[in-house]
Amino acid sequence: MEVKIDKDLCTGCGLCEETCPDIFKLNEDEDIAEVIKNDYEENDEECIEEAVECCPTEAISAA
Repeated sequence: MEVKIDKDLCTGCGLCEETCPDIFKLNEDEDIAEVIKNDYEENDEECIEEAVECCPTEAISAA
């Protein structure tokens, strides 16, 4: 699975970090989210999918 954040769409609301703190973190310098973990475990996938679904601007994609 590859997780991406569209920096043009991200508003830095922090919902992804709240939902999945092991994968996402807000970059305080840019006020947008970033992916902080690229080697996902099976139990991370459910959390990532929830973050994708909850993102209000649809800035997160996972494939």
